[in-house]
Amino acid sequence: MKKILALLIAVVMIFAFAGCGKDDNSLTVTEGKLTMATNAEFPPYEYYEGDKVIGIDAEVAALIAEKLGLELEIVDVAFDSIIPGVQQGKYDMGMAGMTVTNDRKEKVNFSDNYAKGVQVVIVKEDSAIKTVDDVAGKKVGVQQGTTGDIYASDTVENGGYGEENVTKYENGALAVEGLKNSKVDCVIIDNEPAKAYVAANPGLKILDTEYANEDYAICFAKENTELQKKVNDALKELIADGSLQRVVDKYISAK
Repeated sequence: MKKILALLIAVVMIFAFAGCGKDDNSLTVTEGKLTMATNAEFPPYEYYEGDKVIGIDAEVAALIAEKLGLELEIVDVAFDSIIPGVQQGKYDMGMAGMTVTNDRKEKVNFSDNYAKGVQVVIVKEDSAIKTVDDVAGKKVGVQQGTTGDIYASDTVENGGYGEENVTKYENGALAVEGLKNSKVDCVIIDNEPAKAYVAANPGLKILDTEYANEDYAICFAKENTELQKKVNDALKELIADGSLQRVVDKYISAK
């Protein structure tokens, strides 16, 4: 009995000392690093310049990592695999111009909002689609897993266009190619990447009427509330000292 009691005390002491030694790095997948999952097909939030991922999210994440005393590591994955990867502990957080939705909130926790997005509709310049109201019954292209996909794929009763009228592409660039090749009649996507795609593809335009307004935030695993809190604290500081706005202005002309 004494031996069993001594063994139990030893086990308790081991866990106690392990708890005392816990530091900020224990909140992350890899010690000393902040691993951010993104989908680098979403300019100006994340995209490649050479072999490096740059953009608003990349720079804001780097500033957050610096405040947390960590090295930022960016992992480029398919958009719809970001949340599952965060849930499974592969990545510390997901940051990819990600809109906060009720469905996503059931799977992950979110930081405070750090940016606002607007979903718009891209069409050909000679398109019969003049306003958002004209999209009903047309073939719609979207990036798979994005809110454009979620909204458009919903039922007509819920304000969508029905799964049968929506073509899902791996990224926005492929959706735009589908529009150019007349495989779809329009593309629903965030306003900032939409502007970049239209600028790079003569003959396309963005409708004047917006499709939806949304808030962007960073996602975390449900159990990692400490990292969520630390990132929120860092975001508050970046907003207060103007650092976040300077990053946004660098990539998006101030209006």
